[in-house]
Amino acid sequence: MKNIRYLFIPLVIAVLLSACSSEPRNGKVIVPFSYTDQNGQPFGTDELAGKVWISDFIFTKCKTVCPPMTLEMADLQRKFEDKGIQVEFVSFTVDPTIDSPYVLKEYIHQFTDDEANWHMLTGYTQEEIEVFAREQFQTIVQKPSTSNQVIHGTNFYLINQQGSIVNEYNYVDASYVKDMMKDIKKIQR
Repeated sequence: MKNIRYLFIPLVIAVLLSACSSEPRNGKVIVPFSYTDQNGQPFGTDELAGKVWISDFIFTKCKTVCPPMTLEMADLQRKFEDKGIQVEFVSFTVDPTIDSPYVLKEYIHQFTDDEANWHMLTGYTQEEIEVFAREQFQTIVQKPSTSNQVIHGTNFYLINQQGSIVNEYNYVDASYVKDMMKDIKKIQR
């Protein structure tokens, strides 16, 4: 029995040390999806295959966090373009009955003129986005029947070329852009 303990302890130490490595940790692989973007075109995991992407959850009638989140996403788009970092941006609406492709197109133009690598997605039911957000990103989306506002998470998610979540970032943290860039550089090696 003592021999097993001597084998077990180094194994536990090795696992703990590997968890502390400086490489971004790859998480859950996003299940295949195809929705509709702001141009009325199908867009999903097939178009994102082999690419690094950043996603968030927003809606156009939001009166609180969505405008600053979307402004921050547009700022990321500009910063990454200036540094030559190739990243796709994907914003999932959490209010798909209101946010048609046309509405999303009008919304995105309040923040950027460059839609080449930014897709705002709709084309699913309220129930589908609630389940998708919870099961794929471990974040909440809820539309109370008593309000026109939708409860949703406010993090940005970094997804690698294989479709796995690498990390999530709180956009109000002062260091999140630096941390995200460092993570992107590691996975793009």
